[in-house]
Amino acid sequence: MAVVETERRGQVFIVRMNRPERLNALNTEMRTALAEAWTEFRHARDLEVGILTGTGRGFCAGEDMKESLASGTPGGTRPAISNPFMDGTLEKPVIAAINGFAMGGGFMLVERTDLRVAVPEAVFEVSEAKRWLLGGYNHGHLANLPYPIAMEMAFGFRFTAERFHQLGFINRLAAADDLIPTAVGMAEHLLTLPPASRVNTVHMMRRMRPEPTPAQMALAAKLHEHGDKGDLMESRAAFAEKRAPNFKGWHDPDDRYRLPDLE
Repeated sequence: MAVVETERRGQVFIVRMNRPERLNALNTEMRTALAEAWTEFRHARDLEVGILTGTGRGFCAGEDMKESLASGTPGGTRPAISNPFMDGTLEKPVIAAINGFAMGGGFMLVERTDLRVAVPEAVFEVSEAKRWLLGGYNHGHLANLPYPIAMEMAFGFRFTAERFHQLGFINRLAAADDLIPTAVGMAEHLLTLPPASRVNTVHMMRRMRPEPTPAQMALAAKLHEHGDKGDLMESRAAFAEKRAPNFKGWHDPDDRYRLPDLE
């Protein structure tokens, strides 16, 4: 069974993450398959609009922590090929059809899309703060949500699809049976636009969307060094073993006040 399935409906390309037993968590195999699918979409002259969805109860649960714990590579292993959906080289619009849990890296995938449809039961969470990481700075949700909402996300609070719809982060709510038809309907509207208008709108709107600056990314890298690295793997071990984590924080409590040079 393929971990990523693709489907062509005319000029619409549906990418379906397919590890339902793991809530479509991102392991090395799936990351590679997604990169291959989006590369196919980017270069196909007969495909104009993409839809990203999942199978089962999860859209995407983010990093497969069992794999990263076994391999000793927090964050997971990146594929050898680039993913145009993630690296900003995809010039075509992508719609998220969110069928369930979108957690951590799964929320990042949603944030990278241009339009979003979700079932009311969908749940969103940035999980990095629970794993001793800076939650979400690298995919820009701090810049693309009101500050107190972004802070709530960064601290690992969960959001429902209905609340995100009220906040304007989700375009449409649809029952499970209507999820893909609603996303396809939005795609079909995009296909009625003049091709140059559609492509130029994608280019313009994405450049208007705030993104982390190089200085902010450098700051995040410095802050990542501030703390006990043992807590990083402890969070993953606790998750895999279904127990509460035993975080140590700082060996010297005063270290919390000794921030690195942030300039």
